[in-house]
Order: sequence, then structure tokens, then C-alpha cells
Amino acid sequence: MPTTGSLARPDRLLRKLGKFCPVSEAEKLALAASMSLDRRFHPGENLVRERKPSEGVFVIVNGFACRYKLLPDGRRQIVGVLLPGDLCDLRAILLKHMDHSISALSTVEAAMITPDAVTELLDEFPRLTRALWWTTAVDDAITREWVVNVGYRTAFERVAHLFCEIFWRLEAVGLVRDNQCRLPLTQTELGDTLALSSVHVNRTLMYMRRANLVTLQRGQLELLDRPALEAAAGFDAHYLHLDGCNPPTLRPQQRLDNSG
Repeated sequence: MPTTGSLARPDRLLRKLGKFCPVSEAEKLALAASMSLDRRFHPGENLVRERKPSEGVFVIVNGFACRYKLLPDGRRQIVGVLLPGDLCDLRAILLKHMDHSISALSTVEAAMITPDAVTELLDEFPRLTRALWWTTAVDDAITREWVVNVGYRTAFERVAHLFCEIFWRLEAVGLVRDNQCRLPLTQTELGDTLALSSVHVNRTLMYMRRANLVTLQRGQLELLDRPALEAAAGFDAHYLHLDGCNPPTLRPQQRLDNSG
């Protein structure tokens, strides 16, 4: 069972939302107040189960998690990697039950926002509402890129593209240093993500290391030649929308209400 910890802090989520638009002090305080105590999940433990009602929306505070689907014979396809600052699907407040499961890949600290709390945020803060739905639009863009990844890219391109994406996403929330970041996925989990066997993943990682592109050791990813890796992967970060977008101009009353 998950354990509870200290009061959740939405720092990385706020940093991510700031890619869309500035977040006022009132919005920051409201978001923090809506989040429950942190819950701690061990590797392999489910935060959310397919076909079960959702308690609300989880926010990943620390650690890595994944969305996944299981086939009847037990094979697993990882369909999304969740990083610190990510929401575990805002649409959960609209659905009777979940159509996928979410599991911890490492030790995960996650905060819960109940459906009622989400509704209050959406009703009271229009600009924050747009920013939250922006994160959902980005999630959809990532999913489309993953479909292309497993459908048309070679094994080398799949691994390289995934490494580039995760590196960019972690960099956006301040979790990259000296071209290094955490990546606590086993070769089997990488295979489940990329529709490759663990043997194929191992061969690809060895080739990348010999080519002085990346190293992945003890859950630590280092990009030895980032431009070369991005070129080899055909990686174009525009789908991550890290430059935000142009949010609609708020009406005068909305600016007053959200001025903090």
C-alpha cells in the first residue's frame, strides 16, 4: 500500500505550467492547497488500475511512473512515461473508470487532487484551467510521436528518440545537469516501451556507447554527443511545445480575479 508523507509541493508542475503562461501567486496557492499529502509508491506498485474508478488526478512529485496496457497473455505495452511535474491524466475526473493502468518505475512520490478540487480549480481560475488543459494537449502530442516511434523508426532510432524526449522533458523541469539525468528504466522496461526485445535493446545500447553517443548505467543517462544523438534520431522537439503557446487574452475581470 502507498504511504503518506509531507505536504505536497507543486514546484515542478508550476514550472511546467509556466511554459504556457505566467502563473499568479493566487493560482500557485490554490493549486498547492488542492494537493493532498504525498503518497509513496514502490517500484512496480500501481497508482491507478485499469477498469477501476479513479480517486482523482495524481501529480508526480518525485520519481518515474508509466502508463501501460496488458494483453490477455500478460504481455505489456508501456504507452507513456510520467516524470516529475506530470499530471496522471486530467481526463480521469470525467471517466467512470480508467482505460489503462499507471505503475511506478522507481520509488514515486505523488500527490492527489480530488475530482472536487480539480473542478473548483477549473471553475475559479480560467487561466490556470487553460494551462492545465495545455498539459493534456502536450500529452496527446507525445502519444502521437510514440505511435510513429514504434510504427516506423528503426530500433536505434526508437531508443535514441526516447532518450532525447525524456532528456528534454526533464531539462524543462530543472532535472538535468552536465548532460546527465536519471532514467531508472530496465532494459526490459525499455523494450516494453519501444516494442523491442530486451536483447535488441541491449545490443542497441552497446552500439550507442561504442559510437560515443550515450551511456546508461545504474539508472543514470548521459548524453555524450547530444547534437549527434538528436540528428541520428531525427528528433525535433517542437511536439513537446516547450515554448508554450499563445493563450487567449483574459478579459479585464479575469485579470483582476487572478492577479494574486
